Formats: sequence, C-alpha cells, structure tokens
Amino acid sequence: MMKKILTLVVLSLLVSCGTSYTSRKSGKSTARTTTTRKPKAPKKETRVANTNRNNSRDTETLESTSKTVVYADIVKQYILDYKDVAKANMRNHGVPASITLAQGILESGAGRGTLCVNANNHFGIKCHTGWEGESVYHDDDAKGECFRKYKDPAESYNDHSLFLTSRSRYAALFKLDKDDYEAWAHGLKAAGYATDPKYPDKLIGLIERYELAKYDAEVLGGTYVPRQKEIKPVIADAPLAAGMHKVEQGDTLYSISKRYNVTVDELIRLNSLSGNTISIGQVLKVK
Repeated sequence: MMKKILTLVVLSLLVSCGTSYTSRKSGKSTARTTTTRKPKAPKKETRVANTNRNNSRDTETLESTSKTVVYADIVKQYILDYKDVAKANMRNHGVPASITLAQGILESGAGRGTLCVNANNHFGIKCHTGWEGESVYHDDDAKGECFRKYKDPAESYNDHSLFLTSRSRYAALFKLDKDDYEAWAHGLKAAGYATDPKYPDKLIGLIERYELAKYDAEVLGGTYVPRQKEIKPVIADAPLAAGMHKVEQGDTLYSISKRYNVTVDELIRLNSLSGNTISIGQVLKVK
C-alpha cells in the first residue's frame, strides 16, 4: 500500500514539473513580451525646385536716402504694416493715405533703407530749426546731415503729417480733393518737398501699381475703382516707332527687359502697368 502511495506522489511531481516547464517554453506564461518595431523613417520635405526664382519676382528700385532695391512682395508687406497708420493720419491731419504710403515706400526703401533702419525715419525728414528730439547723421545732399530719429514708425508717420500741416508752403495742398492723388503728388513737388523732377511720377506710379488709392476711399467712405489704362490698338503690320515693342506669343516682361537691356521695373513704369500682365498685340515702350 505504501509503495502505491509513494509511486503516485512521484508521478504527481513529475507531471507538475513538466507542465510548468512546458508553460515557460511555450511562451504562454504571464511574462511580458517586448516587441521591437522598426522606427518609421521621417517624412522627407518635398521642395519644388525653382531655378528661375529671382526672375519671377518684380523688383522696385527706391530712391530713399540710401538707394534701395527691394522685391515687390516686400513693398506689399510694408503697405500691410502701415496702411492703418496712414489712414489714421488721413483722418487726423487730412493727408491722403495713398500719398503718405507712397512717400513712405519711396523715402524709406519700403522699410529697408539705412535711415529707416537706424532711426525709424520713414520720410527722410531732416532736423531743421527747432527740432529737440534725438537725431542721427547721414550723407544726403551734403555729407553728415542731421536727420530726425524716432522711437517707433508711428511717431515718424505722425511727424510727417505735422511737417506738412505746419508749414505755410504746403497750405495749397489742403485745398485739393483728398482723393486726387495726382494733384497732391505734383503739388508736393511744386511746394519744394523734393528736388527730383520725377518725384510726382514716382509717387503716382507706386500708388497705381499697388492700388494705394483704395485706402483713401476707405477713409472717405467711397468706392474704390482702379484706373484702367487705355491700350490703343495697333493696326496690323503697321511699323512701330523706335523704342516700342509689340508683344508676341511667349513674351514676358522679363524676356522683353532682357532683349532691350532694361529692368522689369522700368517697363512697368514706362507703360504705367499695374502688374506683370501683358497681352499679345500690346505695344510697350522700351526706352
């Protein structure tokens, strides 16, 4: 009897050990299994190559106190940054926002000119008698001239308006219609604001190219209507005058500028264009 009991105990132990061993071997135990996953490769940034990048961006050459060449998109950003300041000055002082913005773009090099960067002076206003604020010295008509320095651009904009309203020689400007930017541009030149004979044309060109007159309309509560430049049709096969080019299939302002050794900006100015769009058959001035 005792032998049978011992035999049963031994068999039980063997079965128990075998089950435990099989459980660990089969991987069905409660031990955690660590799965190694292959890390995902980072997504590659896809960039479209633009081998003609500079050619697709219009440039402006701005006659600030330091001659500045900027891309048109920089000018557009400048307008977005300061249009509200210009509109506020129009309401407070009566200077058309279009004129203020055009002068700011031209005089400051769209915010990139040396005087603008160093002194927040967006309009090239010199110290003049009675100026008690900070100043900087910059070569302009003469070497080391004194220019006003401002804490921020808004102060420069406000001082520009005060400069015009406080001097009797500009009094005639404020008798002009606020939406007549052409009269204001020529009036500034006639009053002696600038010595550059092309100053009015430069202001008008900027206003029309970047549609700055719409900010005048917003202040005056009117409706802005862009001016359409009349394109005179050319009689077929008629000979072109010297310095003219008839647009053909495949022409762009850039290709035309290279052909006649002028800049895209000069073509836009010469033809009073509002952008890069040209039409087949259109006649352009190239000189």
